[in-house]
Amino acid sequence: METSRRSRRRTLLALPALTAVAALTSLTACGSDASTTTVGADGKAKVTVLRSNGAIFEPLYIAEQQGYFKQAGLDVTIKAGAQDTSQNAPSILNGEAQFAMTDSSGFLKGAAQGLPVRIVTGLQSATTKTAPTDGLLVKKTSAIKTFSDLQGKTVGLSALGGTIQFICEYLVQKDGGDPAKVKFVSLPTTSLNDAVYSFGTFFAAGRANGLRSIGKGMNELPGIPQGVLFSSQRYLSSNSATAKKFTGAVAKAITYADAHPDAVRAIDKKYTTVPAGFIDKQATAYYDKSINTTVMRTVITNMKEFGLLDKAPKDSDLYWDQAPTATS
Repeated sequence: METSRRSRRRTLLALPALTAVAALTSLTACGSDASTTTVGADGKAKVTVLRSNGAIFEPLYIAEQQGYFKQAGLDVTIKAGAQDTSQNAPSILNGEAQFAMTDSSGFLKGAAQGLPVRIVTGLQSATTKTAPTDGLLVKKTSAIKTFSDLQGKTVGLSALGGTIQFICEYLVQKDGGDPAKVKFVSLPTTSLNDAVYSFGTFFAAGRANGLRSIGKGMNELPGIPQGVLFSSQRYLSSNSATAKKFTGAVAKAITYADAHPDAVRAIDKKYTTVPAGFIDKQATAYYDKSINTTVMRTVITNMKEFGLLDKAPKDSDLYWDQAPTATS
């Protein structure tokens, strides 16, 4: 019965990546060229980057505002990508955009299906340098005290099969429980069953409204990528100089963002629907360009074990050869 459950979940979770594969096949048949860089009359290389609809995109706008893209000789357009960032891959593969954001699981799903995409830089990873901005929330009167107590319980998630589900299952197992005995359902982030795993402003609002948090969220696995930028292998092969200029500008913006939290808050006020008063009260995130390949391998191994990946992609199929990787 358990094997059947895992098989069904793998089939469902593979559908987004398979859709992207089908889209790539169609685009290739039509002769689309995703490797061409357009240069404007001003001599600047034109680049489009797809951001997430939620957060972690702040360094992109800082690079624009501080002139880092311009100084690098780039004309960069920042656009909101798909609501599910794992669905940005077709736009990258057909040349509609050159770079896009996603999280670790969103990227790994595509890589496990053989999509020719590579991570070029990190944006943010879980770190003990900041207080948790995500985690498990329960009612104050709940008998749930630890992650292992979730066995036999129902946990609400904003989306199934992603990084949030992975970290929840990982922490159940780390606490000595069996992740297969936890039921996950997709619900609005404000809904609550036995428990809800929430993040960002929803996590902060839940705690402010009296919910109790358990553990330290993704900070329990420092180094897990929460936001990365990726591109197509074909584009990177033909445009490595442009890609290096782009990632260099983003790296400068990451350093600036960590040193200027008010600049981050100003971007959040402009590009999110979160009330300004709430933004002013919250600590800003810590941004990091590095991608910890050791932690990423832990994520891959466990996602496959939990049935969230059909197969474990090799490191050579994940990272651009000039990406800022690190080991621990």
